[in-house]
Amino acid sequence: MDSAAPSLTGQSSASASGQLLGLALGIVHAVGWVITYWWAVALAAVAVWAAGEAVLRRLARKASAERMALELVPSRHFDPGLEEIFRRGVQLARASTSMPWWAPRRSKAVQVRLRADGSSPLRYRIEGPAGGERLLSITPFGPAVTVNRARPLTDKPRTHVVRAEFLLRGRPTAPLREVPLDPDPLQPLVDAVSDLRAELGDLAELRLDIQRAPKWALRARRLQLMSNARRAERQEAQRAARWVRQDSLGIEDSLTWQLQQLATGKGGGGRRLVMPPVPRRVDPQEALGKLAEDDHLVRVQLLVMCASNTEGRAQARLAQLQAALDVFGGGSRWAMRGWRVGPWRIGADRWPSRRGFERRWALGQCQPPRPNWARLEELAGLLKPPTAHCRLPLLCGDLPTFTHGNPELLLQGIYRSPDGRRRLVATYAKETLFEVGVGKAGGGKTERALAQAIGWAHAGGGLMFVDPHRDSWPRAVPFLAHADLMQRIALIDLNAHGPAPQVSCWNPIGMHQGQAAHEVVEATADAYASVLGWDDATAPRALTILTAALAVLVAVNEAACQAGRPHDQTTVFHLRPLLTDPVFRTTALTAVESRLDEQTRSWWRTVFPTLPTDAFAVVLNPVARLAANPVTRAFLGQPAGAYNIRAAMDQRMIVWVCPGGNGPTDRLITALLARDLLRAVRSRRDTPEDQRVPFRPYFDELITLTGAAPETIASMFEDFRKYKVHVHGMTQLLARLPIPVRLSLVQNASTLASTAGSQSAIAPITAEWGDRPGPDVVAALDRFEHYMSLTVDGRRIGPVRITGPHLDEVFADYARPGLAAALEHAARATAGAAPLGQLTDRADDQLTRVSNFLTQHCSTTSAVHLHKKDYK
Repeated sequence: MDSAAPSLTGQSSASASGQLLGLALGIVHAVGWVITYWWAVALAAVAVWAAGEAVLRRLARKASAERMALELVPSRHFDPGLEEIFRRGVQLARASTSMPWWAPRRSKAVQVRLRADGSSPLRYRIEGPAGGERLLSITPFGPAVTVNRARPLTDKPRTHVVRAEFLLRGRPTAPLREVPLDPDPLQPLVDAVSDLRAELGDLAELRLDIQRAPKWALRARRLQLMSNARRAERQEAQRAARWVRQDSLGIEDSLTWQLQQLATGKGGGGRRLVMPPVPRRVDPQEALGKLAEDDHLVRVQLLVMCASNTEGRAQARLAQLQAALDVFGGGSRWAMRGWRVGPWRIGADRWPSRRGFERRWALGQCQPPRPNWARLEELAGLLKPPTAHCRLPLLCGDLPTFTHGNPELLLQGIYRSPDGRRRLVATYAKETLFEVGVGKAGGGKTERALAQAIGWAHAGGGLMFVDPHRDSWPRAVPFLAHADLMQRIALIDLNAHGPAPQVSCWNPIGMHQGQAAHEVVEATADAYASVLGWDDATAPRALTILTAALAVLVAVNEAACQAGRPHDQTTVFHLRPLLTDPVFRTTALTAVESRLDEQTRSWWRTVFPTLPTDAFAVVLNPVARLAANPVTRAFLGQPAGAYNIRAAMDQRMIVWVCPGGNGPTDRLITALLARDLLRAVRSRRDTPEDQRVPFRPYFDELITLTGAAPETIASMFEDFRKYKVHVHGMTQLLARLPIPVRLSLVQNASTLASTAGSQSAIAPITAEWGDRPGPDVVAALDRFEHYMSLTVDGRRIGPVRITGPHLDEVFADYARPGLAAALEHAARATAGAAPLGQLTDRADDQLTRVSNFLTQHCSTTSAVHLHKKDYK
């Protein structure tokens, strides 16, 4: 048995050796088979990969179908900080994982879409998993950004389309350039699409996909980077050692070294011992850079598509966007994927990349060809909508293009787009409620207002242009001299000049136009009080006397009109005989006693007799000044004037009013006209709102007008909107306007415009814009250049730089200088103008006609009362 044990051991060893040999032979045969039939192995691998890819694509397509879209609309003052933007990036990265467990990684992404299609300068949308909608709907930006649920976008096919994919190139551990938030990092992208023209089919869109970085790929990349860093350090140490040894050998073989050794008696010794440098320890932070930590590291994919129906525009747009992305370049940069071969570029537009690009574009999948890793801080400029520091261009959709004859548009000026194109821009007439224009004399305020008024007139609109200096009328006449306009134009000109001056006429207290008596009394008394500075505290007696006297005169006029004798009405000049002539006063009171209320009759019976004679001077002095001027005496001294601003509104008339100047008498005339306008507008309450015809008063030189009637002008800017009357005011200095007028102007202005001027004068306007632009910028404008803020579709546009329209350029086709004289004649005829001498004579004789009417009316009234008494 002892001899059998070694035999068994030998057999087991032989058996193990045989097994190993058989295994080796099997491996050799397997390798040989694989080498022989490599195509079968390759086909099997391809089949497995294709099957797996088909399953992944099917699952990814199913997951991508359950996506939502949000559109972020920033306010004008949206100005986020870096922390807010970073928090938004964290939300996006977290929302990318809100997918079912079975969804492939390529579908777990959130997409930021920056789109320019002509509807807005740059639309900002977020698309991602439906499960992340609640998370993404609440942004760290607060109320400064409105989040709206967005619908899917569908684009019409374009003739020319170019595609591009951008990859991160450079050192993989280096970050992109840190772009400051002021100016907005999106500004280069906005500038790249600023000349986009929707009518040519232009479209540009940039899509940034964000997903959390895969841990396993990140670890493998870190190992590779650390290995490369250590290898580089070892190679550097070896290179340094070689140089050290070469330097040592060179020194010992030199003659100087040998002589030094002989002199010191150290000859014959061995060579020096040289210590090679030790490889430096690799610092992970330095070697890995932005990949050192997992936190806030994401994988990104950047796709761009540009399209147009015009050849060459899409390619040019892509080049502009490529240049805009260069702003983010630093240690790492965005570079277009592909190769250039002569005039061709092999990239996302060509096989084999195009199909994959279109799949990722359509489904929102993130599958870049190489790991584009970036930290959220690097992407801060793309993680928020355009801010207040972004200069946005005006598109046709932002500000409509003006077309002649369109009653829905109101001309504003000429806008010069970034590509140099000029177009006439307008606002919607129904939204332009009030306008304010500020700037120095000769800056272009009046020229712009004239162009707007002429455009509105040719579109069929009614207006009133009040110009104390009359310069606007001869400037506008050649462009209004059209046969279809002449019958609508009336000229009220108190600047009587020439050898045979003509003046129109108006009776502020006339009742032949169907006014309400108490409204006429109130309007006239308020106009006097406004000019003279009367109120219940400073001049109560004067106000009472004036109001009572006007009540009697208006009652006389009402009786004359009802008797069919409107040419026997009283005028404001009959205040003197009413207060100072006992015979006329007794006759008038007797004739209209039944038309006066009991309080007024009691005042005339009990209070008036107790008043001293000098109490009437304060009331009669303004009337005496009006009567001393033949022009104002002729204008206001007629019983039945042709001026009727209420009828002008309803009939879309074009009324040009030129007061004689800005003296005390002229201010009183202006106050009477302004108060009558306020009365007429408020009287439109008797007309249903949908039947009120829009009307636009233009007030040139507001300083002059408000000096006469500050409270009246302020009330216009507060009340007229309700009655579809929209005021346009121009002034050189906003600060010189009375405080009520200034506050009403700025508060209710739909359009706020400023030309050049002193910085102190412009500062109140730029302050309303948040000093963007500042007074120094506006003050340096050229002539006819404006900065203005406008209202379109309920939102404020601008301030934007607009060139004021010049009549000779914009309305050159409308100029009819040969018909200017005919228009002048027709406008004066419509306003009822007559020779000055004829009107003054009629005004002087009016007291006699009124006295005769009152005597006859008293007789008739007495006869009627007697007849009634006898009958009883």
